[in-house]
Amino acid sequence: MTDVSVRLASSNDSAAIARLIGQLDYEVGAADVVERLALMEAEGRIVLVAELDGAVIGCLSTSTMRVLHRPAPVGRISMLVVDAGSRNRGIGAQLVRAAETALRAHGCYMVEVTSHMRRGDAHRFYERLGYEKTSVRLMRML
Repeated sequence: MTDVSVRLASSNDSAAIARLIGQLDYEVGAADVVERLALMEAEGRIVLVAELDGAVIGCLSTSTMRVLHRPAPVGRISMLVVDAGSRNRGIGAQLVRAAETALRAHGCYMVEVTSHMRRGDAHRFYERLGYEKTSVRLMRML
């Protein structure tokens, strides 16, 4: 792996993050990212970026949930993307480990991942990092 640094995302990263999110087939503009980052920061969510030679090449977002049936907060990785030209170099794993460390520091005792059904490569990636398929998530648009 090359000299990649992981840090908290800032509004200055919005264009790069929007470009990365586009690689997941979601449409989002830089202004949307600025707005959402501010909201997420206010909610205590962690958004990380991976940077190489001054360029943002990866992004990961998290949330924390308090639920009745768990003894401590549950951390969730809700989005992870590494630039297509930088994949398979350990950058995603570096982002996940940084997220786990940050979520542990926020009192979480476990981390779960959400990933679209069509992202089989992503599922295998998480399984290689020790994540297990334990439940099904169902959704309905409101």
